[in-house]
Amino acid sequence: MPRLTPRSTAAFVPGRTGTVRLADVIAALTYALDLTEGQRPGHTLRSTVIAMRLGEAAGLDREALGALYYAALLKDSGCSSNAARMSALFGSPDQELKRSMRLVDWHDRWKLAMRTARSCGVGLNPVYRIRHFLMVAKTPSLTREIIQTRCERGAQIAHVLGFPAATSEAILYVDEHWCGLGHPFGLAGQEIPLLSRILLLAQTVEAYWSEHGTAAALDMARKRRGTWFDPTLVDLITGWRRDGGWWDTLRDLHGLDDAVVALEPGSAPLVATDERLDRIAFAFAAVIDAKTPFTARHSSNVARYAVGIAGAMGSDTVVNRDILRAGLLHDIGKLGVSNRILDKPAKLTDEEFAEIRKHPTWTLEILQHVGAFRHFSTDAAHHHERLDGRGYPWHVPGHQLSYTARVLAVADVYEALTANRPYRDGLPVHKVVDIMSSDRSTAFDPDIFDAAVALAEAGTFAALSAVTEDGFEQLQALVPMPTFEERKGQVA
Repeated sequence: MPRLTPRSTAAFVPGRTGTVRLADVIAALTYALDLTEGQRPGHTLRSTVIAMRLGEAAGLDREALGALYYAALLKDSGCSSNAARMSALFGSPDQELKRSMRLVDWHDRWKLAMRTARSCGVGLNPVYRIRHFLMVAKTPSLTREIIQTRCERGAQIAHVLGFPAATSEAILYVDEHWCGLGHPFGLAGQEIPLLSRILLLAQTVEAYWSEHGTAAALDMARKRRGTWFDPTLVDLITGWRRDGGWWDTLRDLHGLDDAVVALEPGSAPLVATDERLDRIAFAFAAVIDAKTPFTARHSSNVARYAVGIAGAMGSDTVVNRDILRAGLLHDIGKLGVSNRILDKPAKLTDEEFAEIRKHPTWTLEILQHVGAFRHFSTDAAHHHERLDGRGYPWHVPGHQLSYTARVLAVADVYEALTANRPYRDGLPVHKVVDIMSSDRSTAFDPDIFDAAVALAEAGTFAALSAVTEDGFEQLQALVPMPTFEERKGQVA
């Protein structure tokens, strides 16, 4: 994963030092979406810059521009939901696959077949490559189903985050084509919302621009005029061909975040309140957990257990809220790991396990990029470290591990052992306690471990994991918890 550069502009943490803009938080988190989608860092932000210029040129009013702005930032928020299926069918790393397939013209069946053949079974022997190609060929509805899953999920996330219906609608129809051969519904021409038409052109031009430069990107737009793209919008964007200075500004990755935040429409920017930050953390936990069926509710359950442990130990509301968000986002770095590794049914090779072990590093880099979450980024990233220094990836000794990191370490392992997986049922509490007890005081903080055991044996964790509605309200309600001593009294 290319290294991200934390923004120079200071962000403020709600409840601590001031106010943070909602656009600032979401813009920074788009680097995680780029990682999942296999795009170069800054893809979503550059697409947003292009989309906003197109929107203004097309005469959108301020309300429509506001809906377009957040649709552009969240257009790929459903991208993890199809990663497992794509990787399984194609037999290839999902990020590389998505990046490659985004550049092909689906309407050219010969080119599509050739690109599909090259994308199947990457790194495997010829027999497996042919097998995967035939699997894809025998699934004629594959493209529509994959796009529908992605678009519906992205639209749902925009809705949960409280954005207007036009934002969700723009994401839902972003892959519809002017000629009616797009997906998932086959809308054509003016049937497609204008915001969706703008987004499709903006993101496709950006992908080509990143790979081949301005001239190639605009030539692609011209060739697909009237098939993929709204002819009027193509005429607008091809008119920028000689505006080399503007295109060059897209190359400045360091200033891109600030440039996008400055584009937010409206006289008063939206503020990231505590409630909105919780919603964002929960929404991105859903993105993380959708990456693989092996960990369908892992992040939200880890957050539930971690807040339960911290509350039982008497932590205050501010600490509990940080633990909640750190728990929800601790595995955000897994968005950079291929599903061919995450979903592998057999034992991982040393090389594959080394890739898995990188995810805390990516968690750290992503969260450090988000000003509102930077203060707990190290704590979240340390969830695989141990008191005895034998954890990974940094081998941090116990005296350098924070309280939050120690709580997450216990909650993470407990959830992994008790959760059902496609290859096994979750282990019973007594078995998990026996297994984890061997690492009490070596991997796990003994006081935190004891608090977790009390909650587990009292049935508290089971009740928390039984929450079926994936809403952040349930997690917020956990913040004021009884103390550990009160819990022990209940158990007795």
